[in-house]
Amino acid sequence: MSADSHWAAVRGELETPERRRIAYHRTRGRAPGTVFLGGFMSDMEGTKAVHLEARARADGRAFLRFDYSGHGASSGAFTDGCISEWAADAIAVIEACTEGPQILVGSSMGGWIALLVARQMPERIAGMVTIAAAPDFTEDSMWAGLTDAQRAEVMEAGQTLLPSDYDAPYPVTRKLIEDGRQNLVLRDALHLPFPVRFLQGAADESVKTSVALSLLDHAEGPDMRLTLVDGADHRFSDAQCLELIDASIADVLERATG
Repeated sequence: MSADSHWAAVRGELETPERRRIAYHRTRGRAPGTVFLGGFMSDMEGTKAVHLEARARADGRAFLRFDYSGHGASSGAFTDGCISEWAADAIAVIEACTEGPQILVGSSMGGWIALLVARQMPERIAGMVTIAAAPDFTEDSMWAGLTDAQRAEVMEAGQTLLPSDYDAPYPVTRKLIEDGRQNLVLRDALHLPFPVRFLQGAADESVKTSVALSLLDHAEGPDMRLTLVDGADHRFSDAQCLELIDASIADVLERATG
């Protein structure tokens, strides 16, 4: 990386202490940088991640996107992963590939990961923007939504398959459920001592508006706001939604640095 210019974008691979190989794309620039945390079964090539990288580059700011283990270009099988490991992946890549406090932008599951990262390394967080944040979804959505037969299949066979609105059926593993219970953030105090903007589509069928309202009500912090967007779905990727994400990051940056 030393040979790259100050503004160069770098594709790389990081080996974590657990020997997972994490693919990332880092753009150098001014601090505080932005880190994009993707969703469940998504990757760093999605519309929001690529758009935010382009915007950060145009503004001369640092940006980092990456794939959790079992996702995208990173190593491992998706069914071997869990919330603890994906949060550890995020922490490892933030520690290795960023400098100073960062703005975390978490989409869906990435919102939960962002909250866990902030809990474990608060000194590295300058602010947060979440998009359809899905904290505790393994318990409150997945497990709660399973039939008795599906729950038995998870516990006895190790996984069950659920239909997806976006792709092929996705697996729900016993490891994912049991590990998720060790990482719940809506049961205990959740202090967010930095600017936070929660964004939520009112037409989101994957993460209900009630989740966003519960998160806002449960979290504690001096500068938190929730914006509900009429008609926006879980993808939250049309031009209007992308503009709102940009504006929310700019607002958090201004408040964090002003």
